[in-house]
Amino acid sequence: MSRLILDTSAYSAFMRNHSGIKLKLQEADEICMTPVVLGELQAGFLKGVRHKKNQEGLGLFLSSPRVKILDMNEETAERYAVILNFLWENGNPIPTNDIWIAASAMQHGLKILTTDIHFKHITQVITDCFSPE
Repeated sequence: MSRLILDTSAYSAFMRNHSGIKLKLQEADEICMTPVVLGELQAGFLKGVRHKKNQEGLGLFLSSPRVKILDMNEETAERYAVILNFLWENGNPIPTNDIWIAASAMQHGLKILTTDIHFKHITQVITDCFSPE
């Protein structure tokens, strides 16, 4: 069973018809997202000129029976702390929201689908990192 967690950059690449991302999503049995990703997408939609179209596209995507929104809880916070401290110790800070996404991936044993190379600094998770097209 193929399960993955979608980063904001991967969702955006998918919506721009990124061939590698599209293939990974087609092959996945379960596609997970976090409230963090939804928040980043909503913020981007609000500042864009295609707000309604982007919102409709997200709604359609979320309506798929393969897509699941993960809850974030105390266990997620504990994983966040482990990852954050690891990054600090190794001098590899990354955006805070991406640490939350990685913490959810770690908690649920999911591979992160992304175009953001900085996820490679997090040894506690597995990533499928694509170059932006």
